[in-house]
Amino acid sequence: MYIPHTEADREAMLHTIGAEHLEDLFQDVPAAYRFPKLDLPPAITEMEVMMEMQRLANANESVSDLICFLGAGAYNHYIPAAVDAVLRRGEFLTAYTPYQPEISQGTLQAIFEYQSLIAGLTGMEVSNASHYDGATAVTEAVTMAYAHFRGKRTKMVLSPALHPHYRETAETYNHGTDVSIVKPDVDLKAGPDALLPWIDATTALVVVQYPDFFGRIYNYTSLAEAVHAAGALLAIAVNPLALGLLTPPGEFGADIVVGEGQPLGISLSFGGPYLGIFATRKDYVRKMAGRLVGETVDTRGQRAYVLTLTAREQHIRREKATSNICTNQGLMALASAVYMSLLGKNGLRQVAELCYHKAHYAANQIAALPGYSLWTETPFFHEFVIRCPIPVADINEHLLEHGILGGYDLGKDNPELENCMMIAVTEINSKEEIDLLVETLSEVYHD
Repeated sequence: MYIPHTEADREAMLHTIGAEHLEDLFQDVPAAYRFPKLDLPPAITEMEVMMEMQRLANANESVSDLICFLGAGAYNHYIPAAVDAVLRRGEFLTAYTPYQPEISQGTLQAIFEYQSLIAGLTGMEVSNASHYDGATAVTEAVTMAYAHFRGKRTKMVLSPALHPHYRETAETYNHGTDVSIVKPDVDLKAGPDALLPWIDATTALVVVQYPDFFGRIYNYTSLAEAVHAAGALLAIAVNPLALGLLTPPGEFGADIVVGEGQPLGISLSFGGPYLGIFATRKDYVRKMAGRLVGETVDTRGQRAYVLTLTAREQHIRREKATSNICTNQGLMALASAVYMSLLGKNGLRQVAELCYHKAHYAANQIAALPGYSLWTETPFFHEFVIRCPIPVADINEHLLEHGILGGYDLGKDNPELENCMMIAVTEINSKEEIDLLVETLSEVYHD
């Protein structure tokens, strides 16, 4: 144990507060519960503690030990060593929220660069400094739409092809409010036009995903036109890495772009911490939660960064806040900024193309196996759904025995997709690994 206070320090503090003994501080606790005997093992050395912690850690499996084809919102991408090297700098790793932001020029510049990169990637005019993750970013879009219409429109239409965790988070956060979260009951194979009957004069927001949860790629231009004709807003949840190859949603007419930033240089880390992307148009910036960093010049004419916009009531007058889940994931935003800067426009496109081509190779090979077939012929990015001849859980158990982390069991969220597996392929998967997956899948069916 590392206890900085000496006996003299403790006596001085006790004297100051008028107590004679340390035990006097616990008089309000019933005597039977003050100092219980804890069933703890004898004390051990630091070296022994480290050995025990390592033994416990070895019980965990990671994607570095397996061939990973699991996606569904978190993806196994290669992360350049420079990303971690920058994050581990003490100025960034130990920094907390700068409550006097203008003296934290390095932090502000990092946020500004992140915002600029996200705005360029999404085709939007402005980006905030990030949210917790993709799910809370979607929820923030709902909150912003409600604030934009000042409660006069309350219906939020969430596509059934939106990530189920995103829908659940939006429903949970708005429970007990007059916000109505609507999930249209449509065929999961249907395209975005199937949402049109649910859009009317009470609709504040329509949320779709690009590529959608099932990996499919759609052009949302006509949907955006219909949404705007009804006077509502359109939010598109994106896989940011896919935007290295696909048309940015700003060109579809999106009003809000949200997404999970994990593919941009953030490790899987057993589910977090991740990064919530949020970008919008200048017209809506005053309703946007979180902080916005801008660039200016100081009194000497030198470049400087300032906290241009932040809703102060979100820090102080909480009951009047637009949002209370808008914490800036600064370190994760920095990771994404470093990743995007390292790769550049051409590098992002190259990674996206590798994901695309490898996924299509895998899909064609698996679909050719007896008993397996593609769930839909709709164009996809790097995830696709396969109908399997036996339960997905049984297949994944067999794959794991061969060192392969299989795809996502869609039957868990959608009973109509029983025996359907969603497989994700990234640039990190080699042809040999894909061929091994195909071979093992063929063995499962014949078994």
